Amino acid sequence: MDEVRNPFAPGAGSQPPELAGRNGILEDARIAVQRVIRGKPARSQILLGLRGVGKTVLLNKIEQIAEEHGHLTSMVEGPEGIPLPTLLYPRIHQVLRKLSVVEKAKANAFSAMRALRSFASIFKVEMGDFALSVDPETGTADSGNIEYDLAELFVRVGEAAKAAGRGWTLLIDEIQYLGERDYAALIVAIHRISQKGLPVLFFGAGLPQVAALSGDAKSYAERLFTYPSVGALDQPSAELAIKNPIEEEGERINVEALQAIIAQTRGYPYFLQEWGYQAWNAADYSPIDAADINQSAKKALHRLDEGFFRVRFDRLTPRERDYVFAMARLGMGPYKSGDVADMMKEPPSKFGPVRASLIKKGMIYSPSYGDVDFTVPLFGDYLVRNWIK
Repeated sequence: MDEVRNPFAPGAGSQPPELAGRNGILEDARIAVQRVIRGKPARSQILLGLRGVGKTVLLNKIEQIAEEHGHLTSMVEGPEGIPLPTLLYPRIHQVLRKLSVVEKAKANAFSAMRALRSFASIFKVEMGDFALSVDPETGTADSGNIEYDLAELFVRVGEAAKAAGRGWTLLIDEIQYLGERDYAALIVAIHRISQKGLPVLFFGAGLPQVAALSGDAKSYAERLFTYPSVGALDQPSAELAIKNPIEEEGERINVEALQAIIAQTRGYPYFLQEWGYQAWNAADYSPIDAADINQSAKKALHRLDEGFFRVRFDRLTPRERDYVFAMARLGMGPYKSGDVADMMKEPPSKFGPVRASLIKKGMIYSPSYGDVDFTVPLFGDYLVRNWIK
């Protein structure tokens, strides 16, 4: 069929043509952004899920919803090793510049800019092209304790947004890469905003271990946020994710082909997009049938192996590779840490640093005490196909 009309979008954070199975999360976000503008309490959200389940897509959609309801938004990705003040400074500067042109918010925005200047100075943020043309406000957001200073800065931004009749929504992807100190400070800042009833919300996304990290950072985090789980799509939602985009292009897919895609992808959104994309291109005409799926599956797997899986595998040290090989040899996870050690014929105590490193890299997580599993769906199958003899 015509590849130009192919509706599927396999890519990191690419908006799928049919955002199926996530209505509850989006509706909660839609309600929250409207409530805080009206001065009513609402809880921020941290989306939890494995790689390829669409967390980034949902953050992008929530950003759009927030903007539609009067919020200024700041989207941040939490890369490893970059301090939170460095990540936030240009985004907050941008928000304050927008608020400063609103007549009734000018004084508050100016006050917030002075606080931002103090904050940037004390945490040695490289301002570059974003240098503020205001003097720092001595004694504001400049104690050097990020928990105090970030909370004070957020309050100033929230007050400026409130004066303008707007809201501010901060969104951070890959939140598991924030340092422990920075993450604790972020939680404290959101807590302070919530206490003061200011129109500020936070939406984060990260791997499943983030919920435990939140509790470790601040005990009240479990009450401050909701933690929607973002996983594989159920059968009806997975069917909609494939069927609707095809039918919207005036084409069809038969039941056997649809079931084959869902079985091979296990309902994971990124894989559904890849299979749908390849199946469309493989079909000579409508309806797409099971033979088209069989023909396209090898190409879909090859693209995933060379891209989605390989870029993660290449980050691993030889010792880490041996550990994930042992996990894959055990079949489908989750895996007992002791069983992995037995597979490697060494005592479990020797693998603590390896496990910790793999968790830090976002390759594995601990779904329960003593267990480990891959954060990348079907990663074990990739290892078996390509590396394990």
